[in-house]
Amino acid sequence: MRPLTLENPKPMLKVDGVPVIERLIAHLPEKVDELIVVIGYLGEKIRNYLGDEFMGRKIKYVRQNGQRGTYDALAQASHLLDNEPFGVFLSDDILDRKSIHELLEHPLAVVASEVPDPRPFGVIVLNPDGTIADIEEKPETPKSNLVLTTAYTFTPNIFRYAPEPHPVSGEFYLSLALRDMAKEHPIKVIKTNMWLPISKPEDILKAEAALKNLKN
Repeated sequence: MRPLTLENPKPMLKVDGVPVIERLIAHLPEKVDELIVVIGYLGEKIRNYLGDEFMGRKIKYVRQNGQRGTYDALAQASHLLDNEPFGVFLSDDILDRKSIHELLEHPLAVVASEVPDPRPFGVIVLNPDGTIADIEEKPETPKSNLVLTTAYTFTPNIFRYAPEPHPVSGEFYLSLALRDMAKEHPIKVIKTNMWLPISKPEDILKAEAALKNLKN
């Protein structure tokens, strides 16, 4: 996302005038009354913007030191989670409100999307009942075009499935923990019709055009 992220962390980049993280929080149902925000690079800008309460929701912060992956980010917040299901959202893309609300009705679920080229993503293989059978992280030859987005619900059991570091990046991927958990627990897949990943500067323009079309 450079040069856009030289001065702002990715969740603070604006799409149609609204920071991505603010748009996510606005889509959460009212029953979500507390947030835990994991910050890292330029994280104080997020903290200064959201404060200790935002849109009526109390916020706690934890810091991830270094780019150690999505599972590691979640693990930093484990001591603040109660022994009950919780939602996990990576605030660098845009999902529709309906998918988020449906996700949060289930204790173990993911939001997924069908894409033309699944190779850059975590690719889902389904069981006959529609739950997750397997997940392949960035495969060269994908077994489906259904991929993980960045929204999940978990129980604290997810911390029993700490993944090995990726052999190239050294990062700990949440998708791999999810894959191992799916072998022992049924995980529901919710297919969304609107997922706008924000991974390159031009994606912001694409997302703004898509949101404009939805308004029209």
